[in-house]
Order: sequence, then structure tokens, then C-alpha cells
Amino acid sequence: MQIAERISPSQLGAYYECCKPKVVYLILFTAFVGMLLSTDGMVPLDRMFWGLLGIGLAAAAGAALNHVIDEEIDQRMERTRSRPVAQGILPPLNVVMFACTLAILSTLILLTFVNTLTALLTLASMVGYAIIYTLFLKRSTPQNIVIGGAAGAAPPVLGWTAITGDLTTEALLLFLIIFVWTPPHFWALAIRRQREYANVGLPMLPVTHGIAFTKLHILLYTILLVLISVMPFLIFMSGMLYLVGAMGLGAGFIYYAWKLYQAEGDGYAMQTFGYSIFYLTALFAFLLADHYLRLLSHHLLLN
Repeated sequence: MQIAERISPSQLGAYYECCKPKVVYLILFTAFVGMLLSTDGMVPLDRMFWGLLGIGLAAAAGAALNHVIDEEIDQRMERTRSRPVAQGILPPLNVVMFACTLAILSTLILLTFVNTLTALLTLASMVGYAIIYTLFLKRSTPQNIVIGGAAGAAPPVLGWTAITGDLTTEALLLFLIIFVWTPPHFWALAIRRQREYANVGLPMLPVTHGIAFTKLHILLYTILLVLISVMPFLIFMSGMLYLVGAMGLGAGFIYYAWKLYQAEGDGYAMQTFGYSIFYLTALFAFLLADHYLRLLSHHLLLN
């Protein structure tokens, strides 16, 4: 494996693709919401900028390492065979060095401009995804996405601690919502890709326990998620706007999970997967809208 001396524009695009930008943008969105929810005042712009930059670089580093670790698996799966490392566009060693550079930059930025707690938690979530999940859990247990989901649920907590420097009940509740959302979200895709996962020997739940069993667990996790999504209202973190939005979104998620449960084979799998992404984005948007509506109402009452 040789390290390229020059990087062409097409290779720059390949490095960008290694960062899984769509995933990183969702991570940054939930981290951003965590920042805004953490305070009733103005979020310090400098800390917000450096916090998002550090969190985003760590997420990109973890994604790039995932490309290298999963190179052989990616080459054998339709969904991933066009990835830059799998296609041989980028040498694995180059991508490892790229990922390590991003990780070091992320840690230095967060330590220097944000706080130690956020730096440590961000580094831990990156290692949790890129190493613990990708290298070990993904290959050893059908509960891989349940356990490994902790890394993916960290961004709103990272955003919260970036501004406050503290771990609070509210921040952990945001973590819990994403943690419980992750299995039904990913299992819906895994149902559609069940044969591919079986062919590469990954013990995903539809492979080890069957599609019917997985559908049942998607439905059960979705119901649990909807119940947990009420908790911000119950602890007075959010108000009626959020509650109405959460219930409406939850009803939609249960509808798709139920249709998936009743359908033959992988019918409704991708619809459920697609709705799950919309659900999480909209749920956090309702959290944000409710937060600022309550602040505005309080301000008007005082004046």
C-alpha cells in the first residue's frame, strides 16, 4: 500500500465520500439541537462553532475508519460496493491516516476551544463506533446495533456538554431517544438487506432470528420509543407543541412499523426506514420549536 504524493480532485471527492457526509450532517443537526436546548439564553457563537467543528470531524473520522475496516464486506454488498476504499480508488492506509488526522484535529479543537468533557465524550463515541461496533460487535452478536447504538446516540449530549460543560438529565434523555430509535431504524434496512448480510456472514438480527422476529422487535421498539418520547413533556423540558408533534410523529412511526409487521417479506421495509429518518429529524425540530416558543411566551409575560 503506497501513500499517494498528490491528491487529484476526484480523490478529494472520494475522501469526502469516506466521511459519510449525510450521516455527519444528521449528527451535526442533533448536536446543534442539543446546544440550543441546553440554555435559555444565547448560545456562545464561538463555542458553538468550535463544538460543531470538533464533533463533525470526529464523526467523519469514525466514518472513514469504518470504510477501511469494512472494505471486504463492502465489496460484497450491493449497497456499499461503490465506496471509495471498496473500489480501490483510495488506498486503505491513506484513509487510516486521513481519519487519524481528523480525530487528532477534533480532539485538539475540543480541548482548546470547548471543554475536556466534550473532547473525551466525542473521542469515546468515535472509538465506540469505528472500533467497538464496526470491528467487534457488528461481527459477533445480533444485538450489535442495540449495544453499538450508544455511540450514535451521543451527538445531542456532545452538543449539550459543549455549551454547559455538564451532563444533565435532559441531555441523557436526548441520548435515550436516539438510543431506542436506532434499532427499529436500522433493522428495517437490515430486513431489506438480509440476504446480503447473510452472504457476508454478519449476524444481523434478520439473519440470526429471521425476518418475522425482527419485524416484531421493530414494532416493540417503536412503541417503546413513542412512550419515551413523551418524557421531555413529563419532566417539563418541553411543552404542548412538542407533545402534539411527538404524538403525531409517533403515530406515523407505529403505523409504518405495523404495516411492516403485517407485510410479506421485506414489504414496507424501506418505507419504514425512510420514515424513521424523517421522524428523528422532525422530533428534534419540534423540541427546538417548542423550546423557543416557551422562551418567547415567558419573555412576553414578563413584559
